[in-house]
Amino acid sequence: MLKWHKSKPFTRLRQKMPKPYRQWTAEHLAEEIFLSTDGNIRIKQDTIIVTFYNFPKELGLEKYYKNLSVKLESEGINPKIPWLFDYKIEFRFK
Repeated sequence: MLKWHKSKPFTRLRQKMPKPYRQWTAEHLAEEIFLSTDGNIRIKQDTIIVTFYNFPKELGLEKYYKNLSVKLESEGINPKIPWLFDYKIEFRFK
């Protein structure tokens, strides 16, 4: 089984973070960022919507993940995720 911290999505996420965060382990990121961030997950039609509240702006991830489906489609990439029953995923930052 592929471990999350060695997966392509995690590697790409880490590459987009500012330098200090790139050195953190997956466990450290989870504890310091994701466990301390509020959010919710909803499904609307064919899209899973993940909303983060008070997500650390210094990470600069909003510019990469906000309107992700539109960005992928504009690059000719199908935004549907096969292992999520072909749902698209959208991230919102509030």
